[in-house]
Amino acid sequence: MKSYTITVNGTAYEVTVEENGNAAAPVAAAPKAAAPAPKAAAPAAGAGSVKVSAAVPGKVVKIVASVGQSVKAGDSVVIVESMKMEIPVVAPQDGTIASIDVAEGAAVENGDTLATMN
Repeated sequence: MKSYTITVNGTAYEVTVEENGNAAAPVAAAPKAAAPAPKAAAPAAGAGSVKVSAAVPGKVVKIVASVGQSVKAGDSVVIVESMKMEIPVVAPQDGTIASIDVAEGAAVENGDTLATMN
């Protein structure tokens, strides 16, 4: 596991990255309240793709990446607002955005697929 500190809207969060199958899945803890960061599902069987999923319920406030864009692990793909905080959904690994599966303003639940990467 690796730990990082990220700042969202002026608030610092400790982020721990742990293995989840074949894809890294970041999990953030907010000061005095848990606020998990986005997780990525394991690659689909035979598809060679990674689904980038919401780890918390909320609303999509911004789509940062675009289809065909190359991203590095940790780059923001989508920003979700949850519990009055903006939480970046990040790429779990280096790759290319194959699809964006949500629109700005869409309500999302924990586990909903927000984007797919190759």
